[in-house]
Amino acid sequence: MSSEEQPHGSQPPAGGDQSSEAPDGRQADGETTEETDQPQPAWAARRDLENHTPRTMGFGDGAQVGGGVFGGTNHGIGGGTFYGDILLDRTEIIYQFGASSALHASGEISQSTLEELSACFVPACADFEALVDRLREEHVLVVSGPYFAGRRTAALMLLHRLRADPVQAIGRDTTPGQLTAGLGGGETRDGRTTGHVLCDLITEPGRPLREADLLAARKELGEDAYLVITVGPTALLEDVPVVSWQAPPPGDVLAAHLGVLVGEDRVLELLSLPAVTAFLERSHQPREAAEFARLLARYETGEADATKLGAFSLVALENQVQEWFEDDGTVLHLRDKAFLVALAAFDEGPYALTAELSDLLYVFLHEIENGMRSATVPVFGTHIGKRLQLARARRFEAEEPTEWGPVRQVKAAYRDERAPLVLLREIWTGHPSARPALVHWLQRLAGDGRPFVRTRAASTVAVLAHTDLPSAMALVIEPWASSHLYRHRLVAVNALTLTHVLGTPNVPRILDAWCESDESPLRWVAIRAHGLIGPERPLETLAALRAAARHQAGQPESDADLSGQLAESVELLLLSSAGDDVLAGLLKTLHDDRPATELALGGFISACRRSEQDERHGQPRVLSWYARASEARTPAATGIVELWRTALGSRGHTRDALDVLRRWVLSADHDPGTEWALAALLPSLATTSSEHQRLSHLLRTMPGEDGTDPPPVAGRLLAVLPHP
Repeated sequence: MSSEEQPHGSQPPAGGDQSSEAPDGRQADGETTEETDQPQPAWAARRDLENHTPRTMGFGDGAQVGGGVFGGTNHGIGGGTFYGDILLDRTEIIYQFGASSALHASGEISQSTLEELSACFVPACADFEALVDRLREEHVLVVSGPYFAGRRTAALMLLHRLRADPVQAIGRDTTPGQLTAGLGGGETRDGRTTGHVLCDLITEPGRPLREADLLAARKELGEDAYLVITVGPTALLEDVPVVSWQAPPPGDVLAAHLGVLVGEDRVLELLSLPAVTAFLERSHQPREAAEFARLLARYETGEADATKLGAFSLVALENQVQEWFEDDGTVLHLRDKAFLVALAAFDEGPYALTAELSDLLYVFLHEIENGMRSATVPVFGTHIGKRLQLARARRFEAEEPTEWGPVRQVKAAYRDERAPLVLLREIWTGHPSARPALVHWLQRLAGDGRPFVRTRAASTVAVLAHTDLPSAMALVIEPWASSHLYRHRLVAVNALTLTHVLGTPNVPRILDAWCESDESPLRWVAIRAHGLIGPERPLETLAALRAAARHQAGQPESDADLSGQLAESVELLLLSSAGDDVLAGLLKTLHDDRPATELALGGFISACRRSEQDERHGQPRVLSWYARASEARTPAATGIVELWRTALGSRGHTRDALDVLRRWVLSADHDPGTEWALAALLPSLATTSSEHQRLSHLLRTMPGEDGTDPPPVAGRLLAVLPHP
């Protein structure tokens, strides 16, 4: 197993490819043990890219994105355009979802506000009245749940059901030990009771909310006053009973608000609109559903159009992401923000890996905020469920591909598949002060021993490059592409490939220019990347690869590495969905000059080594291609024959070509389909006396597996050769 093929679920073996360590014990940027840094074969690298590319930029042969051959299910990209780019003028589509400062303001809450909330309130639990009775009995209730799940509304409705008037909001800066200050229990005007609500109580290490604090508050309230406290999922509590609150279904919230705004008779028709269906398919918060209801009401009266309805869901997501990173740290700690970024990079990846590498990013971000002061990373105490609640993410189990086969792992993903793209764009363009830490982090990921990590480093940079190509090129991609380490160059290849997948312009121009660069690493990157994006422009790609081959031939010293990369890129092109066009392009220039001939024959022989499903005795892919082309009578059949005859008759390629044919014969010994296809091909390769002599000698003398006698299929194939 090569160091380049370590599965992402395992650490590099002892003595393997590991980064050198700085004096503080951390890996130094971009440093990899050179003795173990070897180029990963293009076919294996493409397989890793296919296996580990995020769902929002699915990579796979045969699917189309923006006219290319990249695809899979593509939720985050539309027609080659990043989702965020569809909003050309955000100034006309701005919504307010309730600023945190308004939620935490102190003072009296008017009864009219409470009545409005009550009219469209949707209880998240079936026993809401039981909670009302519990508050009536205990006088103090702590409601815990995810942020923006409707905890504040629930708290106000509990007090409203008890007919509390007035209801006072307590300032959020109140500490647990200050709860009794200003509560003031007892009867109020006309014998009415008093309600108090404290939203998002802040707790800190050394200042948790304790049972003693609640007892003191209860004593201060008296018989006719009530207090409801809401806390987030990470609040520090000691012996405090809590009511767990979850967000009600957004569809129920939307319907309830629409009933008030437009009347019950119009609700079903509005809910059936395609834009509403799309909105409800996302994991939206109650406050977003309430705001969407107000937009629908304006749509009903003609004040808003369908475009605004369709754009609302994305705008809501963008506003959420902006809130996360504009937070001053009172709701989201810097470590939580690092986790959000890491989850965007490793979306649908193993949770443990995401958490591990998010802490590394946190260290780098902390260095920017606090200078030389070292960050403290808690080893224990992080609850996966609470962490994913903050991120509006989900936890699930699924199989992850490794070189040993699928392995089941616990994974994490954003509930809204657009979130990673939106978040990475926001962190790169909206918070440029974080760029040094993010670049530092990506450099470390590029040297990781796990293909999954390296692929996600590339996909992350692709999003950044789509947002700001010049900066991403200068800060990340070009340093990788110029590296003397193959591992870094390969990440640059994948980054440029996925940047092109996202519809970013000018990537082919960059690669075409690099193909004739005087810097060997840049040529290496361009050649490998052309093999991945070339199927959508095969003729132009072949022209660029021939230019690279001729440039290489003109160098004082030959470079076997680059020659091998040229062959592997042609191999990828031949075995892609554009294989027929690539084959025709190779044949057209086959005899133009030596570099063109070497490019065509080297790539063709490499492609002939690949079998279906990459199985040892699977049917050779090129042989399957020939069988299909022969049956359909397409030009590819005669083209494959011509390349075979040229390769077998070429002094520099005869040995390799015969070795491939030997493998095909051994495969035919295990599969009748391969035998029939090979029996159809061989007569076309023995049209002259020398060709017949070469092939008959191979079939008569080739050993079987493990050096045994020739396999029986060799004799049957020998019988089909025509006599010269």
